[in-house]
Amino acid sequence: MRAVTCHEGQLDVTEVPDPVPGKGQLVLEVTRAGICGSDLHARHHADQVADGAAEIGYPHLMRHGDRTVMGHEFSGTVLEYGPGTRKRWDLGTPVAAMPLLGTPEGIHLTGLTPKAPGAYAEKVLVSEAVTLPVPEGLSPELAALTEPMAVARHAVRRGQVGKRDVAIVIGCGPIGLAVVLMLKAQGVRTVVASDFSAARRDLARAVGADVVVDPREESPWEAYGGRRQHFTTAPPMFEMALDTTRRLRAVPGLPWWKVFALAERLGQVPRGPVVFECVGVPGMIDQVVTAAPMRSRVVVVGVCMGDDTIRPTLAINKEVDLRFVFAYDPAEFRDTLHLMADGRVDVAPLVTATVGLDGVAAAFDALGDPERHAKILVDPRSAVSAP
Repeated sequence: MRAVTCHEGQLDVTEVPDPVPGKGQLVLEVTRAGICGSDLHARHHADQVADGAAEIGYPHLMRHGDRTVMGHEFSGTVLEYGPGTRKRWDLGTPVAAMPLLGTPEGIHLTGLTPKAPGAYAEKVLVSEAVTLPVPEGLSPELAALTEPMAVARHAVRRGQVGKRDVAIVIGCGPIGLAVVLMLKAQGVRTVVASDFSAARRDLARAVGADVVVDPREESPWEAYGGRRQHFTTAPPMFEMALDTTRRLRAVPGLPWWKVFALAERLGQVPRGPVVFECVGVPGMIDQVVTAAPMRSRVVVVGVCMGDDTIRPTLAINKEVDLRFVFAYDPAEFRDTLHLMADGRVDVAPLVTATVGLDGVAAAFDALGDPERHAKILVDPRSAVSAP
């Protein structure tokens, strides 16, 4: 079959062996595959990413010298069952699958290792155990976005965002836009989106952001009616405590420590927004921690491929929570698929182009320009060679 292989940073359309399903596996004919930002990074920084994965126990991630078929966001139709499968669906049924391939030697990450070739190809192997039929109401083409949308759902859940909380999304690339969609699906009333790109700000509005800012002109920390806190006389936590008790000291006979405890219970003690860092470049986490208000919760969604540095004292003095997120669980993947099918999450605005296998290399280059594209899908049967 035809597939796009990545080898030493070069993307080429080549002939590779047809996949043969093993125990518990099935073959899908690929309907669509999404190009992910992590694929863009892995193309040139695979060794660095693989080193990190090896440190936490997975030594099989693609490396620069490997010849790998990438593509871990995809949908397809059932083409062939392997042994030991339940044959749950008729051949030709549209499905989406988590990019996890169970093999006799262990579980491998589809599209991120040579041991589990991905969906920039005419066919892809999946595990029946983590495959789901595409529900009515969702096109099989858009079902390919289940995987990145599940990443966003997981991030929002890890952020524990309440409907009355303010959520600030820093960076409106595909994952930032997905986070905006999931925040609104959860009923969060105030979502602020910030990006330097005018095109991405337009997309943020299209997917439901309540406030959209160009950070060169307006602070996302103040745009929603909040205020940037400036601390000048003491460490922020102590200054906040003193300011709160001064403001509420009008209750006669009530000890000052009880004033503060009562204020905290009534929601009068300042609490910052929930911030989603969706940029993933060195320095961004420190910038967010420095600028975020007191007691903000920062959820790191953007994947920074290089070493980074933060100043813990700033986070400590403002009691900033810092949370890192990765992927999703099976329930989140399933729920995301159905949120999309039910119309609660409309991913159509994210798709800005569709190309064939011959257009994948050009699409990788085009995605470097934020003014042109957000999410490009690959249709293996298409002849389109430029996004």
